[in-house]
Amino acid sequence: MSDEELARLIQAEEEALMMQHFVSRESKEQVEQRIQPYVNQVQMYEDPHRHEMARKTVPVDKLEEKALISLGREGNYKPTKVEQDNAFLLQLLFWFKQSFRWVNSPPCDSCGNDTRSQGMGIANSAETLYGASRVELYRCNSCSNITRFPRYNDPLKLLETRKGRCGEWANCFTLYCRAFGYDSRLILDFTDHVWTECFSPSLGRWMHLDPCEGIYDNPLLYEKGWKKSLNYVFAIAKDGVHDVTKRYTRKWPEVLSRRNIISEPSLAAVLSDITRELRKTLSSEVISALEERDRIEMNVIEQELHRKDDTSVSFPGRLSGDKEWRIARSEFVSDEKNSLSSSSCPVRKCIDDHVTNIYSALSPVLSKLIEYSPSKKAAAEILEIFRKILVDLKNLPFRTRRTSVKSVSSSSADIFSKMLAFFDQLLDALSLKSELGVNGSIDICLASDPVKTSVALPVVFHALDDVIYNIGQCARLDSRSLSWPLLKLNRLCSGLVLASGEELPFGIATCAFDGTRMSKWEEPNGAAGCWIIYQVADNRMVELVAYEFMSANDAPERDPKDWVLEGSENGGTSWHLLDKRTSQMFDKRFQRKAFTVSSPGYLSNAFRFRFLAVRDKNATSRFQIGSIDLFAGSS
Repeated sequence: MSDEELARLIQAEEEALMMQHFVSRESKEQVEQRIQPYVNQVQMYEDPHRHEMARKTVPVDKLEEKALISLGREGNYKPTKVEQDNAFLLQLLFWFKQSFRWVNSPPCDSCGNDTRSQGMGIANSAETLYGASRVELYRCNSCSNITRFPRYNDPLKLLETRKGRCGEWANCFTLYCRAFGYDSRLILDFTDHVWTECFSPSLGRWMHLDPCEGIYDNPLLYEKGWKKSLNYVFAIAKDGVHDVTKRYTRKWPEVLSRRNIISEPSLAAVLSDITRELRKTLSSEVISALEERDRIEMNVIEQELHRKDDTSVSFPGRLSGDKEWRIARSEFVSDEKNSLSSSSCPVRKCIDDHVTNIYSALSPVLSKLIEYSPSKKAAAEILEIFRKILVDLKNLPFRTRRTSVKSVSSSSADIFSKMLAFFDQLLDALSLKSELGVNGSIDICLASDPVKTSVALPVVFHALDDVIYNIGQCARLDSRSLSWPLLKLNRLCSGLVLASGEELPFGIATCAFDGTRMSKWEEPNGAAGCWIIYQVADNRMVELVAYEFMSANDAPERDPKDWVLEGSENGGTSWHLLDKRTSQMFDKRFQRKAFTVSSPGYLSNAFRFRFLAVRDKNATSRFQIGSIDLFAGSS
């Protein structure tokens, strides 16, 4: 910032500090009493029994697989331990978000219908056993039964109930983090919210994680997205309590003016006393290491406080809780603005050679299907048999996948057995192989890195579904059928992608090229027009002859309706019109539409789609597309 801006900032800080001396209301003892219950709570996170019980509820193998898949999709198939741990932590966050339930008002525990608040009740002995000092009462709108909602503080009980509001969510999630060995702390916001921080060795700093929102490493979420007027934010760990308010604001003088509970020197003394007490049994070496980390953290926070804002990142309002409750707390923004997004995207590389390999490997299979199968129905059944084998594989532990080709008495199964050798190229694209089993059976098993198989399996499922559908659309299955779009040869891959905007972290631009239905490229402001550029790998010059779009999983109003496709022979300096489409409509979700380029023959090393209109621009500000596949002519 400029000298003038810095001077204004310092002056505002001094004025706010001076006001504190006149308006501070609480004594050091009162502030300590507000923090101490959370200090006691985090000690429960160190209990080995609670760790064991927490780990038992987690599908560890599935989360480890998802963590490695997320790294593999970035091209990292040999991650370090630190990278794996960081990826697993994020998958733990996403899993927790899906497995824990938010409670506005609990359903009636008698008939399951809606309830309405009836005030507070007195906790019974079974409830106080797990720290429920408060119990909310709700009357059923149908049967008038009273349902109790104890606000449990013991995370051991929350592993069982798996429901609550932000207090229960952060409490239970922080236990999970500690159970898996992450250095974690509970974050207490005096304006009524709680979340988690974990120390990230890969980042070299503490990382913000909000289990209620499923959002990580975005500490400005509350001030910029929820529009919170923060005052005090404390990080509470087993070995210390720290004032981390500055991490969560870029408006420190404003925040400081609201810190009128206690003076800053008195607050620092309270936190220092609590921290000293928590560390009194630690060795001098451990204390020195912790103090050094504290010092580094405070320096980083001070530096971040004065950094210029990244205006390209847009933060959502609060997502957890019902709409009326969020509106009442002034934490609701809009139904459309419900996720992190960026209008300044980096250039990203597509890690999608496996998609192209799978598409290409289907060609020999289809050729033999025409030769062996007597009908479209039989061809579809043969592909379904193969798909079923892959489903069986997918349901097995990912590091040891192996299944036998079961003997089934049917004409299609007999043909499949004869054709199995022609699936070898497809198996290779999936990092699988067939071999003779111990009992003379034919087994399908891992051929190399199991993570490559995990990355490829969703792609082949969707590719097979598409092939089966296209076979059904053929007038008859013969050699004339072996053409576009049944055969998808010469698909471009491994290119670089740049877009006008993207959703973070699940709707980034490269999601349009990953070959699965589980993702999409989403442009938060794309309804009024947006673009995506694909630069061919190694700057090769290719002739684009066809392309294919797939509609995304939801919100048909966001589908592309009008667009222009352009090619460039100079990496994007100038553009040449290749194709233009208007009034296109997708009839259903995950529908593929194939297009032949209307002006082929132009060699390009980059391509640009300019999406001019969505299906219903009055109903949305967003654009989305499930997938984009580009196909070159034969070289």
